[in-house]
Amino acid sequence: MATAAPHVRDLAKQQRRNLRALLLAVLVILVAVLLFAGHRSWVHPLDHDLIDVLRICRDLLLALLLLIPIAGIYSLVNQFAFWEGWLEGMPLPAELLSMAQPQASGRHVRRFVIYLDGIHQLERDHPPRVSAFLEELQARLQHDHVLVRGLETYTVLQVGLAEDHGSAWFWRRLFTLQEHHPNAVVCLLASVLVQANNVIKVGISSDRRYGPILNYELALKITTRLMEEGFDPKGGAELVLLGYSGGGEMAMGVADYLRQICAVPVQIITFCGVFSGNQWLQGLRRITMIVGSIDPVAALGQIAYPGRLGILPFTKWNRARRQGLVRRLMVPGMAHNGSRGPFSERYRSEVISRILQVLDQQEGAA
Repeated sequence: MATAAPHVRDLAKQQRRNLRALLLAVLVILVAVLLFAGHRSWVHPLDHDLIDVLRICRDLLLALLLLIPIAGIYSLVNQFAFWEGWLEGMPLPAELLSMAQPQASGRHVRRFVIYLDGIHQLERDHPPRVSAFLEELQARLQHDHVLVRGLETYTVLQVGLAEDHGSAWFWRRLFTLQEHHPNAVVCLLASVLVQANNVIKVGISSDRRYGPILNYELALKITTRLMEEGFDPKGGAELVLLGYSGGGEMAMGVADYLRQICAVPVQIITFCGVFSGNQWLQGLRRITMIVGSIDPVAALGQIAYPGRLGILPFTKWNRARRQGLVRRLMVPGMAHNGSRGPFSERYRSEVISRILQVLDQQEGAA
């Protein structure tokens, strides 16, 4: 395997440091402005409402600055605890695969399509728009394809945040505040904290130090779910990781682990995906990116992760591109979410058609 030259690696590290320094500088300036605005009386006496809004923003920002790092530290500690066997232990891949049982119906499954949700995911149940998207996808899949849905993409164990060991009490209270508190600012803070936890998991997955632990644990979790769905490693089924937004990063992270654990071909399909491409991808069958022409979030991913830029030809992502493993499909007019997002009525069927098109093409090439 080719390795990057030292000066190229140094350039990549320097670009990451510059980006982090820029974001930190912007954050420090914002904090200073909010603190100054909240304590000084330079605002006109008639603008008391403005002062209140600034103080609320200041308190919100300070709370986020305190709680988000705590959530990040807890995420790392939780992974380490699971890895060391403190939380029910880590199952061995051989033990998982030994549980495989043929389905009673004798149905032959050619593909398992595994959906990995974005950072908005709170629990197993998906939001209504996402559920409608998955229902239509399931109805249009071929009879020998199985859609695996309801995976908690951003937890280590087979539970949602509200049932997570050590933090269930916190998340349950946070969900209650998000749904029932009369103060809109408190509801917003709770929602931001929940999504911040998932963003942190996306960041950990892309990290070269801690990412392999998280990605391996998630791969074991997906394998466990596949066993429940009737996956047989000797049946020759292919795994298709379907990732939306941050779920694209999680798909990239677990893909090669799943390929090695399950010993079957694996391909990735992302739509509106935000990912680093830092993982080993050259053993995959194909990576397909379905992107919207006006999706700023997915475009930000390429800036946040310099390894996807063409100026660094020796990165894992660019090596995969040169081998012809990466394909990009554009959906004109589609955004990241909302009324123009992939789950909207306007674009839902088109995105599903693109997914099915990729699967049909792969079938013809097999």
